[in-house]
Amino acid sequence: MNLKVHDNKAWFLVLPVLLLVAFSAIIPLMTVVNYSVQDIFDINNAVFVGAEWYRDILSNPRLQDSLLRQFVFSGAVLLIQIPLGILVALMMPTKGRMASLCLVTLAIPLLIPWNVVGTIWQIFGRADIGLMGSFLNSVGFEYNYASNPTHAWFTVLLMDVWHWTSLIALLCYSGLRAIPNAYYQAAKIDQASAWAVFRYIQLPKLKSVLVIGVLLRFMDSFMIYAEPFVLTGGGPGSSTTFLSQTLVQMAIGQFDLGPAAAFSLIYFLIVLLVSWLFFKTITHLDSKK
Repeated sequence: MNLKVHDNKAWFLVLPVLLLVAFSAIIPLMTVVNYSVQDIFDINNAVFVGAEWYRDILSNPRLQDSLLRQFVFSGAVLLIQIPLGILVALMMPTKGRMASLCLVTLAIPLLIPWNVVGTIWQIFGRADIGLMGSFLNSVGFEYNYASNPTHAWFTVLLMDVWHWTSLIALLCYSGLRAIPNAYYQAAKIDQASAWAVFRYIQLPKLKSVLVIGVLLRFMDSFMIYAEPFVLTGGGPGSSTTFLSQTLVQMAIGQFDLGPAAAFSLIYFLIVLLVSWLFFKTITHLDSKK
């Protein structure tokens, strides 16, 4: 009887990296867990309070409003950017200089730092000097994101669509280019329509790419901070105050380290849980076909 011996020496090559990642991740996480169960007065004076901060966070109306606002924003981001990114990828040329030009143009928004994106749209949307703001007011639409909560919310959404739709488009474009040409030749022989080609060839082949795109865009939109902070500062009122801004205000503005630590752990678990549900749902639907 021959027993196959597995050579696991390669694990020793990645062991330093694993230890470094574990060290850099576990220590901060354990620090946050420690803070979340204590009432901290100063560095040498803390009182153990157990799960008190977690109960306060979960029953806080302000945080509940921020959570609802965050879910609505992330849902709107996915509903707009995923179909729009697929459409842009389908319309892009497949070869030649125009294809290279389109790829470079799409990559430009992704290269701009997040705080610069907020500054660009802060100027672009101003009702007095901004191109978008002054144009909307000139055609009779009274637009002012600085004083109208609805305008502010949709401006933040439009800014995020402009900034991140390119990521979905580039992912889908790479997925489309990976489809063998034999599928298109067979569809041409069968005289399949453009919709049939998309429905039965392109969309199924894009599923793995779309799983990555949905997860990336959900996680990033759910943790958005810099762009709306620079653009609106969370206002008017609290119309664009998302979870990350509420957390920063609690931790830095109010210096409530205990509640902020509990809030950050709940925040982390929500992102982890929803991302896992997205992944399981999409892979489950894919396995049934």
